[in-house]
Amino acid sequence: MAGSVGNFIEWYEFGVYGYFATIIATHFFTPEGGSDVEGLIKTYASFALAFFFRPVGAALFGRVGDRIGRRPTLILVICLMTVATTLIGVLPTYATIGAAAPWLLTLLRILQGLSAGGEFGGAVSLMTEFAPPGRRGTYGAWQSFTVALGLLGGAGMAALLATALSEDRLNDWGWRVPFLLTLPLGLVALWLRLRLDETPAFAAATGGRSVPVRPPVGETVRAIALGAGRVMGWSAAGYTFLVVLPSYLQSSLNATFQEALIATVLANLGFAASILPAGMASDRIGRRTVMVAGAALVAVLALPLLNLVQDPGAPALAKGAALFGAGAAVGLMAGPGPAMLAEMFPTTVRYTGLGLAYSLSNAVFSGCAGLIITEVVKRTGDVDIPAYYAAATCAVSVLALLTLRGDDHKKALR
Repeated sequence: MAGSVGNFIEWYEFGVYGYFATIIATHFFTPEGGSDVEGLIKTYASFALAFFFRPVGAALFGRVGDRIGRRPTLILVICLMTVATTLIGVLPTYATIGAAAPWLLTLLRILQGLSAGGEFGGAVSLMTEFAPPGRRGTYGAWQSFTVALGLLGGAGMAALLATALSEDRLNDWGWRVPFLLTLPLGLVALWLRLRLDETPAFAAATGGRSVPVRPPVGETVRAIALGAGRVMGWSAAGYTFLVVLPSYLQSSLNATFQEALIATVLANLGFAASILPAGMASDRIGRRTVMVAGAALVAVLALPLLNLVQDPGAPALAKGAALFGAGAAVGLMAGPGPAMLAEMFPTTVRYTGLGLAYSLSNAVFSGCAGLIITEVVKRTGDVDIPAYYAAATCAVSVLALLTLRGDDHKKALR
């Protein structure tokens, strides 16, 4: 719980930002005379910018975490995330302070990006280093599972507000509520992390030395690049189907806000349902088998599934099953993914290495997903772009994942 609670908050907020992207665009990025699509693109640009600061946060906090420990670094990270997210809930809009509003929002997004970059590497290091032998896949899967819980929590809150409030009230002040709720969530997370002990693996690896012994830089850089390739399909397909979908359905297929949220909830339910079983299966049959299966399924089925969702004559049940299945396929990659990354790096660079591999992949393939998809659909008019994007990135991931050894999951952490 202490390891994954920060991840829940992070993805709850990132989900909320994605679900309310059209409203945020109106308040912060669409001055009088600007088009809605232009404002949405600027909103996703701010979204992407935060992702590009995640590798910076991974490097900064990773170095601290590999030097002084997982516990104090994760405490610092959760404080930064909580403050930045809560402030978005009280930020004045463009109508109130003019051009300063989008800049202030972008600054807070940057702070969120820094803290999110430091969160993943530390939390996965913590959970896999505490995991009993043969259970790293299961323990690490909780990090991915809280991604699903966070996105579902954000979707649930957005749906609740959309149902309870009139459209005018939702647009006026209701969108702020999910951001303000981060404050009590962050205080709970802080309390849990203050009760943590340092991991035995980190204590043993440092052995009381002020500067831990690290592997050659070249070896670590190669592992980071390979790790990013292995999870790029997870990053791209995950954000395409789980976060970008609401705005895509509204802007490209003229769906209502409620319809878009229902679609996203179904995809996230499929994602959540497969993560823990995938993590447990990877402890028995290996990370490679499970992750390659997930990436290959997305590569092959992304276009047929999206075409089914686009078909106005298709039964609602079939559309729901397609969305659930798409999320489940992503979950096959996300379940074993954290343990797979942790096993690629020795303890003295694990926080930094796996954090950078994950955040670099997310910066390029998740953070840019909304921006790329919205802009390309706008320019080409091709509403199949999300499927092409998810399928292409997963195809590359299949190739990278095939370099995994089948027995990596059985070896002790270095």
